[in-house]
Amino acid sequence: MPLDTSTYSLALLRIDGRRWNELRQLRGQVRTQAAADGSSYLEMGNTKVMCVVTGPSEEGKQRRGGGAGTSAGGSTAQGTNVADIVVSVVVAGFSTTDRKKRARSDKRIQELQATVSKSLAATLHTHLFPRSAISISLHILSQDGSLLACLINAATLALVDAGIPMTDYLVACSAGSTSSHAAGDERADPLIDLNSQEEQELPFLTVATLGASDKVAALVCESRVQVGRLEGMMAAAADGCVGIRAYLDSVVREKGRKMVAEGAVEKGVNMAMDIDA
Repeated sequence: MPLDTSTYSLALLRIDGRRWNELRQLRGQVRTQAAADGSSYLEMGNTKVMCVVTGPSEEGKQRRGGGAGTSAGGSTAQGTNVADIVVSVVVAGFSTTDRKKRARSDKRIQELQATVSKSLAATLHTHLFPRSAISISLHILSQDGSLLACLINAATLALVDAGIPMTDYLVACSAGSTSSHAAGDERADPLIDLNSQEEQELPFLTVATLGASDKVAALVCESRVQVGRLEGMMAAAADGCVGIRAYLDSVVREKGRKMVAEGAVEKGVNMAMDIDA
């Protein structure tokens, strides 16, 4: 069923009742897997992703088959002075309505793995772990739009839980336009955090920024869109990243307060690390 966009100009509301600049409901948890070095669970609307981080470990680099990996210098060779980031994406058969099973060799899965890996390489301090590998396993439990953004945000939470040094939170958000490319409307309004139905009908892109700043770490646009709309879509996505970053930070801080209350960590203890640029 095609998406009826006529309601945008009348009530300024979207199909799910949100305004153009409103995010879907966010739900996140960290340390969901006790046996993992770092783990997280994130919901962005009905898109649900679970992430498990293992490493840094030298053993992981020797048996790194199956995932897409990259180092900060763009090399995957053994013996480099930076850690490799190995990303594996697993799509559950029940994550979509069509119950389609995707193989690990699926081109779409490989693109997601490479994008997440290269984006994280820009913010992680991989030079602190030479000749090692950081393995990130992402499990897609449900898909309802903004999949790449949810994958990056879930990986960020798990990496924070694992205690791997990074410059700042790497957060991502999708943005779209209220009319299709064929309409040729240069004044179309931008939308943020698109759901699956909106992504099928509207041009959209995904922007990943570093922390609350406007520094873009990743930009993925796979649909045709007029150049005049692109700047507004990127600005809207950057604003959405600020809100997502604030939520991820609140999840981490809340978990820290619970750990202090339970006595797992002494209050006021700092784990300082000398990080050389």
